[in-house]
Amino acid sequence: MITLSVVVPVKDAELYISDALTSLVRNARRDFEFIVVDDGSTDATGQIIEDFRDELPGLVVVHNDRPVGLADARNLGTSLASGRYLTFMDGDDWLAPDYLAELTGAIERLGCDFVRVDHVQAEGRKRVIHRAPLAVRETVLKPRDHILPTGVKTMVDYPYAWAGIYRRDLGELLTFPGHLHTAEDRPWIWRLHRQAGSFAVVSLAGLFYRRMVTGSLTQVGDARQLHFFDAFDLVLSDLEEEFAPKAVRTFCALLAHHLELADRFSPDLRARFEKRGADALRRLPSDLLAAGRLEPERDQILQTLLETR
Repeated sequence: MITLSVVVPVKDAELYISDALTSLVRNARRDFEFIVVDDGSTDATGQIIEDFRDELPGLVVVHNDRPVGLADARNLGTSLASGRYLTFMDGDDWLAPDYLAELTGAIERLGCDFVRVDHVQAEGRKRVIHRAPLAVRETVLKPRDHILPTGVKTMVDYPYAWAGIYRRDLGELLTFPGHLHTAEDRPWIWRLHRQAGSFAVVSLAGLFYRRMVTGSLTQVGDARQLHFFDAFDLVLSDLEEEFAPKAVRTFCALLAHHLELADRFSPDLRARFEKRGADALRRLPSDLLAAGRLEPERDQILQTLLETR
């Protein structure tokens, strides 16, 4: 009987995948399985993964001939999972020793659908703990009750799939929109909080999230960034009226953030991004935009966008 399945999508991460897999070795148990999806890597990632077959018990390896993207790579790994519980890790991150045992112990102790945790942001030698937004810990709660309020950072603003553990029988709630190549976790976390029955937050920070990785989508300004708009189309579609102001404010805040970083885009992509942003703002009801007003500096960014596009 497998207790926990860990899904690890990875692409062209030869500089980091050994650290990731070594950390899994230090977390291995006989009832854990590790499903690594090599998503069409063209560097030495695939060979490094193969070198761990004898070292990492429970290792399952899938090699995609062509990359399908993070969302579908995760979905593929999830479809192969056999554990009672499921968690994720990206191939350029790593785990503290025994973190997975503590994570599994938390959801078994609390008996809820999913558990969310803190994480450690790693940039060079710098380490900063990032807390899940909810201060209430070790208490089973209803996920829908922690989407609001609108103007405060809540659990739907903490979308990282790897910052938690989930009952695998949540089924479709754990799948990602495969056509998205960025922001796929935004509609995912919203659906999870709208439809799952119970969750909790625990004070556990054993996943190390590596920032500023060359080639990651947080650093690359290519056309995949346009999927941000598609992601929020999914969030806003068929959304309950009570949650609409929150979703709109989150969209506006992230749009302003992207525009602040627009120098990473080519001139053509920047023009396309700004046009889609202006069009999206104009489609939103004025009362929702008013309810989702940002701080003056970011609000001015959006006003300028509407005036120039």
